[in-house]
Amino acid sequence: MSNSLEILVEPIIRNRLETLYSNLSKTIPEYNQFSTESNQYFQQIRESVPEHLEHTLFLYEDAQISLQSILENQIYLQGFKDAMQFLDELRNTYTG
Repeated sequence: MSNSLEILVEPIIRNRLETLYSNLSKTIPEYNQFSTESNQYFQQIRESVPEHLEHTLFLYEDAQISLQSILENQIYLQGFKDAMQFLDELRNTYTG
């Protein structure tokens, strides 16, 4: 069931995360501030890295983005699983 749940909710998760990030940027000034700062710092790092390490930095950034994506999906999926378990427990408590 777990794999089928992941397949079913993956598009929902992707859309919700896009909406979440869009809303964060519109409603939470701190998010925009930290996002801007993070981009500036990373740009400084990029500009400071010697040419022979530029590819390594690219690989690091790519790996970090991949890890973040996996983490976001798994957190959201766990939320679905927790909600289903919670609903099942409520149903058992009040009907059983």
